Amino acid sequence: MISVIIPTFNEEEDIAQCLVSLTHQTVPRSEYEIIVVDGGSKDATCEIARKYADRVFIQTSRKVGGARNDGVATATGEIVATTDADCILPTDWIENIGKDFSDPRVSQIYGPVYPIEDTIGNRFSILLANTFARIGYYSRTFYYTLGCNTAFRKEAFKKAGMYRCIDAGDDLEIALRMKDQGKILFDGKLKVGFSMRRYQQFGTIRSLYEWVYIVAHGGETQKYSYSQKKYR
Repeated sequence: MISVIIPTFNEEEDIAQCLVSLTHQTVPRSEYEIIVVDGGSKDATCEIARKYADRVFIQTSRKVGGARNDGVATATGEIVATTDADCILPTDWIENIGKDFSDPRVSQIYGPVYPIEDTIGNRFSILLANTFARIGYYSRTFYYTLGCNTAFRKEAFKKAGMYRCIDAGDDLEIALRMKDQGKILFDGKLKVGFSMRRYQQFGTIRSLYEWVYIVAHGGETQKYSYSQKKYR
């Protein structure tokens, strides 16, 4: 069993396409579960999610990392995967995750992304991000994991201390602790559609600057509201 955790907040415009992509996988639906952890949405996010997900509930922990932790706490699968409500998952996403964890040495896996909004600028930005991720992985100097496309062996994830409840950088920081639990694997086949809406709204340079600023300040800051989505 693989448990897929999706944190949400006011995602009624995007959540359906994400969940539909998850219901059209190459493995039987009985082999994975979908858990949506909501931050108190004011729109129809939860109503839409209940049409597809096995479980939808309101988070009790802080921030998006806390939402993912809450989902893991209720997960029945030995493997837990995380993605975002505005992503699109390839049909073989669950299948490839299962194959990767057939190696008992693996504790965490992650993969690249591609822009859903297919423009030249977005392709270039994602190319840089994916190149950065590959350089870090193959040089073994850092692991540029993303919460929208990663999976863990659940018990190893718990032993590592789970996600920190911070504004940004929680998906990178967790890899620093997961490497002590086993092998971290980058799988190029786990290619997830990634929404560039926030980059388009705020601009790529400003978005990256604000993300770096927040990470440099330990993941929490009051200076920028860009990354502080209203997860409880």
